[in-house]
Amino acid sequence: MNIFSKGFAIKAGWLISFVAIAIFLSGCTSIGKGVTQAILEKTESEDNRVCQVWGQPFSGIDAGLTQSKGKTKVLFVHGVGDHIPGYTTQFLEKLAKQLNLNARSENQKNIKLIAPLVPGKNLGNLRVTHLFNEENGKELTFYELTWSEITREEKALLAFDNSGEYDFRRARINSVLKKFSNDTGPDPVIYLGKSREAILAAFGQSFCWMASGDWADLPGSGQHACNGLDDSSIEHIANDDYVLISHSLGSRITIDGLHRIARMLADPTKYTDPSRKIGVSAKSIEAFQSKHIPIFMLSNQLPMLQLGRELPEVTGQNAKYCDPKGADYNKRMVSETSIVAFSDPNDLLSYGIPPGFSEKYLDSRLCARITNVNINIAKIMDAFGISDLANPLEAHLGYGQDDRVIALIANGIGNQKASPLIKQKCEFTKTVE
Repeated sequence: MNIFSKGFAIKAGWLISFVAIAIFLSGCTSIGKGVTQAILEKTESEDNRVCQVWGQPFSGIDAGLTQSKGKTKVLFVHGVGDHIPGYTTQFLEKLAKQLNLNARSENQKNIKLIAPLVPGKNLGNLRVTHLFNEENGKELTFYELTWSEITREEKALLAFDNSGEYDFRRARINSVLKKFSNDTGPDPVIYLGKSREAILAAFGQSFCWMASGDWADLPGSGQHACNGLDDSSIEHIANDDYVLISHSLGSRITIDGLHRIARMLADPTKYTDPSRKIGVSAKSIEAFQSKHIPIFMLSNQLPMLQLGRELPEVTGQNAKYCDPKGADYNKRMVSETSIVAFSDPNDLLSYGIPPGFSEKYLDSRLCARITNVNINIAKIMDAFGISDLANPLEAHLGYGQDDRVIALIANGIGNQKASPLIKQKCEFTKTVE
């Protein structure tokens, strides 16, 4: 069950629970089908959900499809919960429709990830899909990272709790919620332990495959390692557009993964092994320094997952690394990472990014700029005398199904090509320093 389809099952269970609680609180002993239907119809017909964007204008993926000399490549990183390859299918189909990419490769490529720096460890799966429009020549390569294989073995410790020996003792709704908790709760804990390096290596390998070649260059299947970025990758790095999308815990994995890459690029000799053809060339590093990489974080969790963590190697020095007049401008990783953080106020596990967070908690070499999207994913319900209630699980899991989220990722905001839906439904406030 993936991050998006899982939402429907949880939503149904939550709605049943909500109705039961509402009946109890109102003192009712029964409820007619007509009343229930009326509540649901009212909820569906009234859509007053908020969509507010604060930060810098951004253009979305479509700008690269139209203007780029190279290819446009998107890497998706999932969050908590067990995932299997293909979990982004619904999201990808909606994105392709928004971008008018009406054709795709007949098959996907699936690379079983391994890494020289984490020997003997299976790092999950990288599923690659090629989408295009035969009439106008637009094309997109979509990389879907599934790292659940790394944590699945450790989470098996809780399998007994889902077994018949224990599960039958629970109320039905509680059983659904406990299984959900056992599936999702351990992942942040495991990530803080010994598996963190393997998960970050999986991200690094995925990024390396995205940066080192095109669709035709990728292996179709099997177990492979991307050994680095040599001079043959320079044209791809210089001309291709890279876009990162994350969900939930994936926001922390993505930033930590970029921090890890920044450390490697700052001291490539430490990670180079000429005998095994592992490493990064100086020209590749130079090509990276001109890159602008947008990151769309669905259900962003950076503030919460920063708690109790050490700071990156280089912080509080954005002016030195990101200003062309700065003393360490030639030591930056990229020219800019534009973080667009999506959070629903009713999503109990997502957060906006406060002012000053980037300067204090993100590696200065990323040259990060923050845009916050405050968006109601879940509709607010008013029924049985209980008002202002939204499903927190739908608010956490529903980003990839929301047309406004898709349109913002595809076409951005604050520009002429922004979707009519965004112009109608979302408010944009530009912030200045």
